[in-house]
Order: sequence, then C-alpha cells, then structure tokens
Amino acid sequence: MGVEKEHYLRILSKQFPNVATTATEIINLQSILSLPKATEHYLSDIHGEHEQFAHVLKNGSGAVKRKIDEEFGNILSEKEKQDLATLIYYPKERISLIRDSGENMDDWYAVMINRLIQVCKAAASKYTRSKVRKALPKDFAYVIEELITGRRDYSDQEAYFNEIIHTVIRIGKAPELIEALSALISRFVVDHLHIVGDIYDRGPGPHICMDVLMNHHNVDIQWGNHDVVWMGAATGNMACIATVLRFSARYGNLDILEDGYGINLLPLFKFAMDTYRDDPCECFKLHYREGEYDISNAMFDRKMHKAMAVIQFKVEGQLIKRHSEFHMEDRLLLDKMNLEKGVVNVGGKEYALLDTNFPTLNPDDPYALSKEEAEVMEKLKTGFVKCEKLQEHVRFLYSKGGLYKTYNNNLMFHGCVPLNDDGRLKEVEICGKKYKGKQLYDALEQVLRKAYYSVDKEERENGADMLWYTWCHANSPVFGKDKMATFERYFIAEKETHEEKKNPYYDWYDKDETVSMILEEFGLDIKEGRIINGHVPVEAKKGELPVKCGGRLIVIDGGFSKAYQPKTGIAGYTLTYNSYGFLLAAHEPFESVEKAVEKGSDIHSDTVLVQHVERRKTVADTDIGKDIKATIAELEELLSAYRTGRIAENV
Repeated sequence: MGVEKEHYLRILSKQFPNVATTATEIINLQSILSLPKATEHYLSDIHGEHEQFAHVLKNGSGAVKRKIDEEFGNILSEKEKQDLATLIYYPKERISLIRDSGENMDDWYAVMINRLIQVCKAAASKYTRSKVRKALPKDFAYVIEELITGRRDYSDQEAYFNEIIHTVIRIGKAPELIEALSALISRFVVDHLHIVGDIYDRGPGPHICMDVLMNHHNVDIQWGNHDVVWMGAATGNMACIATVLRFSARYGNLDILEDGYGINLLPLFKFAMDTYRDDPCECFKLHYREGEYDISNAMFDRKMHKAMAVIQFKVEGQLIKRHSEFHMEDRLLLDKMNLEKGVVNVGGKEYALLDTNFPTLNPDDPYALSKEEAEVMEKLKTGFVKCEKLQEHVRFLYSKGGLYKTYNNNLMFHGCVPLNDDGRLKEVEICGKKYKGKQLYDALEQVLRKAYYSVDKEERENGADMLWYTWCHANSPVFGKDKMATFERYFIAEKETHEEKKNPYYDWYDKDETVSMILEEFGLDIKEGRIINGHVPVEAKKGELPVKCGGRLIVIDGGFSKAYQPKTGIAGYTLTYNSYGFLLAAHEPFESVEKAVEKGSDIHSDTVLVQHVERRKTVADTDIGKDIKATIAELEELLSAYRTGRIAENV
C-alpha cells in the first residue's frame, strides 16, 4: 500500500472507525446500486411563463398521473384519478373548493389521505429509507413515516394505521397533512430537474420561476442567452442592462423590474416622456398578451421602449469598439444612418429608414450617450447592482448553472456546438486564444464566472462584456446565429435584412456522424449517449419533429413562451428519463390554476416514447452509481486494512 493510499485510508477510517461500521456501509451502498434509477425531468425555454412552468413541475410532465394510473388502474374512474391528481398539484385550492361544495369533509379527508398515502408509498419505493426520511417535512415526519412504511395489510396494524388518520382529521390537521403528502409525491416522482436554458424574458414571471427553482430539492441549469444577458445586467454592464430593459418594455413586462425586483424606473419614464413626448414611436409597438396587459400603459411603454433601444445601440457600439477582437463592426449602424436622406447603409446597400427621429444622436459621435441618457443609465446601473433579489437569483444561476452539463451519459446545452460549414468543430477566439468543442465551453464559462467573482476589476469588466458577447455573438454557443438583427427589425422594412442565419450546427445535427463527434468530444459513450438541446423552437405545426438523428438528439424548445405558440403550434416540449427510458411530452397551453382546480383540467400532453430500455436501469447504471462503486472499492480496501492489521480499529 502506497503512502498516499495509506494516508487516504486513515482519513477514511475517521468516518468508518472499525470493521463493523465499514462493512455496514459497504452493504448499504451495494444494496443502493440495485434500486431503480430515479426519474429526471428536462425543461427548456421557460421564458417567464411561471404558471405553466409551475404546473409542469407539479405534474412532472405527466409522471404524477402515470403513478396514479399504476396504483389505481381500473379501481378508480378517470374522473376520480384526475381529481386526485389535481389535489396533488393544488391541495390548498382543491380543499377550499370541496369545503365550499358542502361535502362531508371528514369522510372526504379520510378517503383522500388514504389514496395519497398509497401514491406516496409507491413513489418513495425506489429510494432508501434514509433518503425518504430526509425528505419528510419536519412537522409531519413521524406521522408520514409511519403511514408510508407501516403494513396496513397486517391485521394487528390496521387499527393503529386508521387511528393515526382519524386523529389527524379530528384535531384539524388534515389539510396540512394533505399538503405535505402532495408535496412529497411531486418530489419523489421526479428526483432531478434539468433546466436547459432561458428562464428569462418574454413572459411575466421569470423572477417567480427563479424563486421556485431556488426552493427545488435537486436542480441544475444550463444557461441560455436570455439568462446570461440578465447575469450581465446584474454585474452592471450597460449593454446588458439596456437589452434587459428594452426586452421588458417590448413585451409589456416592465413590472418584472419594478414590482418583481424593486428597480426604480421613474428616471427612465421621465426621460422617455420628455425626449419622445411628441413621437408616436410607431416602430416600437408592444408584444403584449390580450387580457394580461393594461393597455392604458401602452403609450408610455412604447416611448420607454424606444428610449432603451436607442441607448442600447449606443452602448453596444461602445462595447464593440472596445473589443476589436469581436469583429462585430457590421453591428455598428448608427453611424451608417443619413437622417437627412432618411436612409441607412447596411452591408453596402442603402435602405429607407422607418424612423428618423433621433433627438439624442450626436452626428459627430453617434455612440455617445447624451447627458440625460448617461444620468438615466447610471441610476439604472445602481438599481441593478444594488438589487438584493436579483443578485440572489444570479448567484443561484452561477452556483447551479453552467454552459453545459453531462449527466448519466446525456449532454445538455442551450443553443449549439459551433461548427464550420463542413460540419467540423469551429475554432473560436476567447481572450486571445482559440478553442473549439468542449474546450470552447470550458474557456468561455471560466471567463463568464470572472464577471461575478473575480477580485480584479479588469477581469470583472471583461467578463461582463463577455456575458454580452455570449448573449448575441455569432460564435456564442448559446446564440448560434450570424447576427442579432435588432436594428434592422426596428427600422428597415425589407425582410432580407432581418434574416439571422443559423450556425451550420443546425444543418448537421440530424446526422449520426455529427452527434457521435459531439458526444465523443464531451467524453460520452457514442452508443448510449444523447444530446438534449434547447433554444430554437420546434415548429410542430409545420410537421417538424423534436426527435433528431433517430432519437440521439432531442430538441425540447417547443414554445413554452406564449409569444412563440402561434409559430410552434404547441406550448412546449418536456422530457422525462426514468428507469424504463425517455418519454417526450408535447404540451397544449395551460389555461389557469382556477380552471385546473375547478374542472380538474390538466395540461393535455401527447407523450411519445423516445426510447425503451431492454433492461430496467438501476442506480448502478448512473453517474451516482459510478461514485458509489468507487466508494465501495475504497471501503473494501479499508476493510482489508483492518483485517490485515495495517490500520488499527477504533472500537
């Protein structure tokens, strides 16, 4: 035994001080390997749709309903099973509705608690008792453990079992117990949640989504381009702040900033009203949702929308000039405008401008902020940097997130792996060095983390600029287009200028050789591995399929955002991966919590079996299983060291 190995075993012996404790742990870990693989749940491109997001989490993309079907089959009617599912999703609301209906509550509580216990017991069966115990809510830990581990089918325990339930009802604690059991079922049905990018923008509640994620028991996040621009705004980067504000104004969601994050927008409001008072801002119409937006605010929001767009083009121009290595000179368009002629030169061709009112533009220095614009931006910067809730959310994105993740032989990322036209990995320059494939992701992520954590001011500022780069650069893995044609879409009518050409990745990602190359690049088994991809909506209504390359690559952005649903025809794809294989769910739009509670309506989901394994997967087949096997090997070495006298027991 080498010196290092002996040193490690002696450290391990402090945790397992003798033969008995070591052997017990080996037995425990070995038995865990035989348990069924826990269920993973993949969601992408949530875009602030907090109600639909919360509902999909609660129902586990149909996993809760499937568990109910497994347990009750034909014993319960479809309505009874749906009512039980609704109770699990919304226990408080459902109890209130039943109470108002005049139902005998004691009888109803008794029936529902028994059904919930049965579902909870089944959902918990794939975990160790230790893991189940750790998940139990403090207030009901003893009661629930007795109810889900007891043997009611034994006659001498039936009275004990029934008495627990009757006592809970008698002392008025049934609603709380039902809530606790419902939360446990949702937790046990899905063990691990993967968010494959874009929590922010478009929808009204990204901050609510973030609060939900921060309370989730087991989650990881692959950053999307809409996430990194908010991360950049939290660092105080002007270009990112302007982008976030423009997007929020465009979708009628400035409430996210004012009410959700408490950022004062009054200086922006005053500036926009003064500067664009007589401007109808026709190019800056809003993409609001009927019935969810106060139309009386539209005129004010359009003016703030334009104010932030102009500021954005200016501060982006300053950033592009600071970083000649970005090679984004084609995005410098303010100095290509001739306002007297009413035209702009794009790519060597003149186009008529749809708007020529730019009162803050200095012809001699078009990318300079006016005094008033600079004052507004400084106040907004302070608001973003000092916002405790935003900083808390961004720290969570950093701690739980990254540009990609490999887990259980699956590669998850938002966007694309940059490729050349010939399908080979593209070399991209990051901070003076060239990288491709996995090295590109790792190098870029390291720079992005410095934006938030580096103690060096220059590194922080460069990292913040790189967050903006990651939001919109042609070589950004999470963007994947040749440009972001924001200016053209606002000010030029010709559609040819609006085109944003996708990275060649999207021409190659349905080919076996490409998927194999990418999986191998990230160290995964090319036979068993899969790519799970977000970012570009799948246009289901045009017949596009989310399953590519024979199931080796799955795109799960299907239009969670209501803004995309007219284009996609559905309300998002989600994916679950359990011990039997992969299930892809295509969701219809979620109506409301009220309708779900009152009518028992769920999101209708068409579920497709992507893969069914020949042998049910166990913990031994997972990444956790690999770690457990390594630990068992080390413990067996320690056990041998005890038995041969190389290390003395502490008894």
